[in-house]
Amino acid sequence: GSKDQQGQSRPPPEVSSSSQQQHPWYSPSLVSSPSSSSRPQTSCQIPAHVSPGEAAGIITFLKDKSVDELRKLLSDKDAYQQFLLSLDQVKIQNNIKEELRRETLQLARENLEKEPQIMELRNQCKIIRTTELAAAQEKLNELERQKEEILKFYSPGSLLNKLQEAMNEVDEESEALQEKFLEKEIDTAAFVQKYKKLRTIYHRRALIHLAAKTSTIG
Repeated sequence: GSKDQQGQSRPPPEVSSSSQQQHPWYSPSLVSSPSSSSRPQTSCQIPAHVSPGEAAGIITFLKDKSVDELRKLLSDKDAYQQFLLSLDQVKIQNNIKEELRRETLQLARENLEKEPQIMELRNQCKIIRTTELAAAQEKLNELERQKEEILKFYSPGSLLNKLQEAMNEVDEESEALQEKFLEKEIDTAAFVQKYKKLRTIYHRRALIHLAAKTSTIG
């Protein structure tokens, strides 16, 4: 019974001053003691990629602050944000970011300004495809047809046929001359001269035809 009375007479525990303070905006693990085995990963912790010189510069900003100011940085998110933006490293990064943003906006404006020109070029390309290209294709087809005709005209078979036709013409002409001589429509001297010339042409063409035909067959 005496123990219960002592327990009842014991005053209630005092409310700690920390509970009366404003709840910090960061996780409680941020303020774990340095001797703790776990290392808290916090936004206040210096990143691994920060150089020793930059880290020393940040510590220089913090070492001159009072305990109340440091507590305010840990409990007041706006105060921490203002302090963060006041750092030279952050200012440099923000300046670079702003410069990149301005350059991006400038490139976007230039692209928008060139959009009418791009549309005009697209329309011109479309017109060329539908008109000039079609005309050029038609002309190309005509040239291809002419080429085929020329190749066909100068083909070995075509040349042999033309040579045969020329032989036949000379042969027919010599026969017509011979009929005129028989009908006494031409004198002997003129007949002999013309007939000899025609037969010479005929035999020359016949020899060329024979040689070409033999060469083609071979």
